[in-house]
Amino acid sequence: MTLNSLCIYCGSSTGRNPRFMTAAMELGRDLALSGITLVYGGAKVGLMGAVADGALSEGGRVIGVIPQGLVEKEVAHQGLSELQVVDSMHERKARMAELSDGFIALPGGLGTFEELFEVWTWDQLGLHAKPLGLLNVADYYNPLLAFLDHATAEGFVRPRNRDTLIVAGSASELLARMQAAHPKGSLPWLSPDQL
Repeated sequence: MTLNSLCIYCGSSTGRNPRFMTAAMELGRDLALSGITLVYGGAKVGLMGAVADGALSEGGRVIGVIPQGLVEKEVAHQGLSELQVVDSMHERKARMAELSDGFIALPGGLGTFEELFEVWTWDQLGLHAKPLGLLNVADYYNPLLAFLDHATAEGFVRPRNRDTLIVAGSASELLARMQAAHPKGSLPWLSPDQL
């Protein structure tokens, strides 16, 4: 699959493990070196700032999408290729998805979780057929992956939908697997007896 742009979801904090910042910088650099435009939330702080700075350090194209309220709090990254200012968080997420050929979640908190699950739900509903990746730095997401397996075993997540999430521990591996993916979009919603 040709990936011209990827939307990156990640923390506005750095987290406690320095490997998170290193991985964010590496992902940004890998995107730039692969000619893939980075689309992200437009902030200069935390992992968000690191992934943008990584891409910019290699001459990559970086598009930030940020609500006006956060610009006013002075967290907007002013060195981007393009900064789009929108009115709301809802508009931000829709615009980021529109600009992107796929999605990757790095470590993060509530906002990252919400963005990951929303775009994954859109896939389940057949609203897009774009690859979805999880960069599992330092096994950060292992508890979540175990829970997703549990939810699948209990019949709340279809195996087909569980399998759409591409998981890798390094940026290079994740990008390679996402570029090799052939997402077809989900089947129409099935009743529980059809899982």
